[in-house]
Amino acid sequence: MQEEGFIDYQKVLNNEEHAIKSTQSVIEKAIDWFRSKSMFVLAYGTGCGAIEMPPTFTSRYDIERLGVVGVATPRQADILIVSGYCSYKTLKRVIRSYEQMNEPKYVIALGSCTINGGMYWDSYNTIKRLEDYIPVDMFVNGCMPRPDALIEGFVKLQDNIKNAKKEAGYIKYNRDREFYKSNQRKILGDNIEPRYEADFLL
Repeated sequence: MQEEGFIDYQKVLNNEEHAIKSTQSVIEKAIDWFRSKSMFVLAYGTGCGAIEMPPTFTSRYDIERLGVVGVATPRQADILIVSGYCSYKTLKRVIRSYEQMNEPKYVIALGSCTINGGMYWDSYNTIKRLEDYIPVDMFVNGCMPRPDALIEGFVKLQDNIKNAKKEAGYIKYNRDREFYKSNQRKILGDNIEPRYEADFLL
């Protein structure tokens, strides 16, 4: 009898554990849904694609109705848009802005320049593949992508966040940090500001 009571008690505990796990998954799903409907974009035009961003955010296309708004600083932003070609000097600022953003954070890259260098593929001072230096969550191709293409990119990213369809770039950046940092050092040298690791060691 005592053994049967123990087995019954164990079943109750297992059911409680299952209920807690299912509740956590429901909560996580809710958080992902809310996160996908509240996307703060850093107002920072890095390349020629920045010209397509004002009409996307203003009355004709009005992307704010989808929960996408612009913010002034990396500390407030969830999304960094790299809008076209990226010179070495710009890359340094892009990396700095990305690292100042709080997690979870995402990167949308516009145009062929961010994918393979585009028309600058043989330039001496622009990068070929943005994804070698920071992780990209969504590419929007075209030269340059129209506002409706940019909106489609946001909608796809929202779907990925909401349904956890793809590993987020910031997770890859933390896991494969040495890969990204070694590529950054090849272009920018050892003195990449801000040097967070050095600051923490002091």
